[in-house]
Amino acid sequence: MTQEWEAGRLDSDLDGVADDTLAVRAGQRRTPEAEHGEPLFMTSSYVYRSAAEAAARFAGETPGNVYSRYTNPTVRTFEERIAVLEQAEQAVATASGMAAILATVMTLCSAGDHVLVSRSVFGATVSLFDKYFKRFGLEVDYVPLADIAGWDAAIKPNTKLLFVESPSNPLAEIVDIRALADVAHAHGTLLVVDNCFCTPILQKPLTLGADIVIHSATKYIDGQGRCLGGVVAGRREQMKDIVGFLRTAGPTLSPFNAWVFLKGLETLRLRMQAHCQSAQALAEWLEAQPGVAKVYYAGLESHPQHALARQQQTGFGAVVSFEVAGGREAAWRFIDATRLISITANLGDSKTTITHPATTTHGRLSPEERAKAGISDSLIRVAVGLEEVEDLKTDLARGLARL
Repeated sequence: MTQEWEAGRLDSDLDGVADDTLAVRAGQRRTPEAEHGEPLFMTSSYVYRSAAEAAARFAGETPGNVYSRYTNPTVRTFEERIAVLEQAEQAVATASGMAAILATVMTLCSAGDHVLVSRSVFGATVSLFDKYFKRFGLEVDYVPLADIAGWDAAIKPNTKLLFVESPSNPLAEIVDIRALADVAHAHGTLLVVDNCFCTPILQKPLTLGADIVIHSATKYIDGQGRCLGGVVAGRREQMKDIVGFLRTAGPTLSPFNAWVFLKGLETLRLRMQAHCQSAQALAEWLEAQPGVAKVYYAGLESHPQHALARQQQTGFGAVVSFEVAGGREAAWRFIDATRLISITANLGDSKTTITHPATTTHGRLSPEERAKAGISDSLIRVAVGLEEVEDLKTDLARGLARL
């Protein structure tokens, strides 16, 4: 890099170190001020020493910052830290998780291409594919997440990529990532995995054969419900094209949000460990309650893909969903009876949240689409935070008492 501050020490001698160390140290470059923490570069543009230097920088002939829409030192530190955690060649940060999906598909696909999407994805993801991508000539079909043979049969000659969430939102469905990657590559297509629920601490899809990983950094990477952001990680050749999209279209992560996410990464493993422990305890408790018809959590032995989850994840995540008898009215009574847990659709927060997916996260889907995705009116989703789990049980017991 040509700017003076970038000649400072880079904490890059990190080969063979653990994720905990990478999440704290990777990507940081110290300025001449010799700061211990990551500097926050709140600037829109950068000053050059000559017109010739500016021209070379804009043309990509010399490295360095150009404009914070797509090059910013704080954002770059966040990107490099995610890249090493996901074992990717490069990562590119975006303004939100949905912007990460937008940038990926707009970069990799063209009108006339075909995309296969899991039925078990976030409601806004379905809306993006159905209401917007289709409008510009993209063909989109949906496949049950775990049906490897179904994915194989649904691939067409013009299929460009397969898109999945694993675990899925909100039913914690799991796909065999390695098997699906083999299917995709046999047909010359790409596999994109939304790894938001696991984070790179619990699962590394690229090491299982996936081509691209996507995160909503808004969730566990932040961890406290403060900022919006997203990130895409994969091979450098693909990421170069995504950077080009950001340079032109501008769905860019702000430096301040990147700085907040860097602070979130420093505690990510500790938080995910605590989230998983509490979610496991809560799922087991809910499964034993007479008012609960079914619990969806991959950490339960009753989950049909429990063994697969144990194989490709190091933890089961923090989202526990369950059904109660009585449809929407009963589910709403349950939710309204809680006093400690926050009624909000966000997840990945230190504060536990509760929501009714059929009328919030998946509310824009038609009843038929929700039925195909397994989102019933009686379904409740709890994203377990960092409170004392016994207090969460007490609060959920208030809901059980209203059934």
